[in-house]
Amino acid sequence: MAQMLFQERQRAESFGAVAELYDRVRPSYPSALVDELVRERPRRVLDIGCGTGIAGVLLEARSCEVLGVEVDERMARLARARGRQVETASFERWDGRGRSFELAISAQAWHWIDPLAGAHKAATVLGEGSRIGVFWNFGNPPSHVSELFAPIYARLAPGVEGYSVLLGNHDARAEATVAGLAACQRFTPAEVSKFRWSRRQATAEWLETLQTHSDHQALPPRQRKRLLAAIGEAVDSLGGSFEMSYEAVLVSARRC
Repeated sequence: MAQMLFQERQRAESFGAVAELYDRVRPSYPSALVDELVRERPRRVLDIGCGTGIAGVLLEARSCEVLGVEVDERMARLARARGRQVETASFERWDGRGRSFELAISAQAWHWIDPLAGAHKAATVLGEGSRIGVFWNFGNPPSHVSELFAPIYARLAPGVEGYSVLLGNHDARAEATVAGLAACQRFTPAEVSKFRWSRRQATAEWLETLQTHSDHQALPPRQRKRLLAAIGEAVDSLGGSFEMSYEAVLVSARRC
């Protein structure tokens, strides 16, 4: 599935419709992952599929100069309003204009990019020895929460729970990234690192987070409304919140 997501352009470009919500409720990334990205103190960083700049902010806080590339102008506009530097284009067609970067990152977005074409484009703007770091947050709801949600999804949105990365399904997007970098033949063998972390999710915030994921956003409005109402009642039955576990997965390689 991950290998084909980049072809689903309607889903890939659906996030702009909820840009402000996305910026407000999408989870950030653990500091250990950021430490790994900046351990060699890169100065110029390219943020591929930067969205509203959630990851870029973390790099700027580590003294990096970050340039974002984002396909959706609505997301890019919000990022600029937050002080980010962003150019609007699909990464495969973006013009680097001869610029060079010491680090390229892509947070929660590389699966929307052709993995081979994206690797070739990244290689053109990274100097020899520079790194690319592609990463995602994969959700791991506690077992008692998953058991509570399962019959609701089976009844109101069959199929969604079976592939949603927020609900515990770790698809092959990391493996597709590794394969794309290898096929490009311009990077060293990719390394995969994993970072576990968690955050407390209250009912309202969890429902808003669900609405920023394309698998939920793609549901017909009436169906989505019924699903969210039922999920909200389920979280309320837990006392109005639960501890949500995440696994941040980083795929990194060096330009050779």
